[in-house]
Amino acid sequence: MTAKLLDGKALGLAIRQEVAADVARLAKAGIKPGLAVVLVGEDPASQVYVRSKGKACEEAGMHSVTIRLPDATSQDELLATIDRLNADPAIHGMLVQLPLPKGMDSDRVLRRIDPRKDVDGFHPENVGKLVTGDPTAFRPATPYGIQQMLIRSGIETSGAHAVIVGRSNIVGKPMANLLIQQGPGGNATVTVCHSRSRDLPSLTRQADILIVAIGKAEFCTADMVRTGAVVIDVGINRVDDPSRERGYRLCGDVAFEEVAAVASAITPVPGGVGPMTIAMLLKNTLQAAELSRTA
Repeated sequence: MTAKLLDGKALGLAIRQEVAADVARLAKAGIKPGLAVVLVGEDPASQVYVRSKGKACEEAGMHSVTIRLPDATSQDELLATIDRLNADPAIHGMLVQLPLPKGMDSDRVLRRIDPRKDVDGFHPENVGKLVTGDPTAFRPATPYGIQQMLIRSGIETSGAHAVIVGRSNIVGKPMANLLIQQGPGGNATVTVCHSRSRDLPSLTRQADILIVAIGKAEFCTADMVRTGAVVIDVGINRVDDPSRERGYRLCGDVAFEEVAAVASAITPVPGGVGPMTIAMLLKNTLQAAELSRTA
């Protein structure tokens, strides 16, 4: 491997330590940032992620609340829970873990969250603020974490051509909006690719910075990457592997070994983007607590 490894664990830890210092500063003013996470159902991956969020909050000195609701919870019951958290002054940030059980309207649920507590950045009000460059917007944690990774790793985005594979509301679209904004980690020229993009490899080979968030194991291969490009792998996939004790292995959307041989820098999976996501969620919760002082 010739590519520099972009260590999300180390960068994420540094950000969490910065957040902890700011939480201690707010404590002197009588404010303890609080994050509530609502989990509906028994999805194993969601449960692991929610536990990680709660642990990270507590380590940063924040108030952490996890509300677990059974699969049989009705949408009205979930909305009532959100209303209660909206009204709770001890909760500065709130998120509802996705995906929700079948039959629930995710858009309606996310719109019910008070935009001032929407630390996932999915409410239309925060999406609009992000597009217009409003600094009070909550930036979705994964794209925000990627941007911080680029900045803190000394990777120049200004004038660079960034190609994003995937147009989801969670990663692709907000990532594009962050990269085209003025300021650090911005000023890039951005191409967003998706399932209808023609001759995808010819587009990805134009990238100075290639961000892959398509949800397909090892989809991006070396022939799709320009020599010297920076490659950010957002995917995490479970692939059957009888040679492993657990019977499977985790991999990203990028064929790591072969792409690392041509890229200048690359994120591992796991240990790349994932730790940055949790770190930026804490950063958003801190921001919500600080904004509450001036509300």
